Amino acid sequence: MSIELSVLAPHVASIFDEEQAPEYQQKLIASMKQVSRQVCELNPDVIVLVSCHWESAFSHFVDCTPVHKGILTGFEEPDLIHDVPYNYPGDQDLAYKLVRAGQVAGIPVQGVNDPYFVWDSGTLVPLRYLVPNGDISVINLSVTLAADLEETYKWGQIIASVIRENGKKAVFISSGSLSHNIVRGRQNMPTLSEQAMNSQFLQLLMKKEYEVAFDMLPQYASLAKVESGGRHLAMLLAVIEPGSEPVYLAEGKSSASWNAVVTFSKTISSHVTLAAESEYVK
Repeated sequence: MSIELSVLAPHVASIFDEEQAPEYQQKLIASMKQVSRQVCELNPDVIVLVSCHWESAFSHFVDCTPVHKGILTGFEEPDLIHDVPYNYPGDQDLAYKLVRAGQVAGIPVQGVNDPYFVWDSGTLVPLRYLVPNGDISVINLSVTLAADLEETYKWGQIIASVIRENGKKAVFISSGSLSHNIVRGRQNMPTLSEQAMNSQFLQLLMKKEYEVAFDMLPQYASLAKVESGGRHLAMLLAVIEPGSEPVYLAEGKSSASWNAVVTFSKTISSHVTLAAESEYVK
């Protein structure tokens, strides 16, 4: 099998409670609900998710826990995300295969198998909408601060290769924002320069110029302060299946960061309704 669907998904804390989310973030929520129906239609064996909020220092971590169960209070904004129970199955066998493959390739990868390990909001916010019933196995991955974009991209390639070799039908979720030079005030937009870089990067994705997008990523990540230094985007670019069609569904600001919902799939789901043309993706 292969990675049937890849998703760039936001995890801003203010969308966790749909009723409390501001109007300018409602399209993000609505589009993730559309993608949820697409995920359901695909009926994948596993969700593999990299979260910008699971920042590891030196090793790439893979959550190998057989059952992900806990109660989350968000570290960054406990006023918005608090006392939230979750319960998702894991895929221990595939998770350990990912660990071993990374190690064989010379990448410092370690598995985490700890029932007391608590998920972060970058994991739970998108899953709240994309897998609302908690009925699909999840493998969670860290972003690794000591790893540069080249190493992170290589790790993504290994992940995709292991999934293909093991016959799993998978969905990959890259949880994070684009420009992320945040300020107080959720209504604030990115700067004009950051908007221009976001637009250029997204245009490359829409044109399927993924190698060029990766070439742009180091400078883009540095100048626009892309979340996690762009590591989640490097992994996304590494796992997109050849021939996948990019679909740009929604965009939204949050405290001067820029967030988007973009999918990459072999077939466009009947559940997906394309958004109106973006101001930033022409």
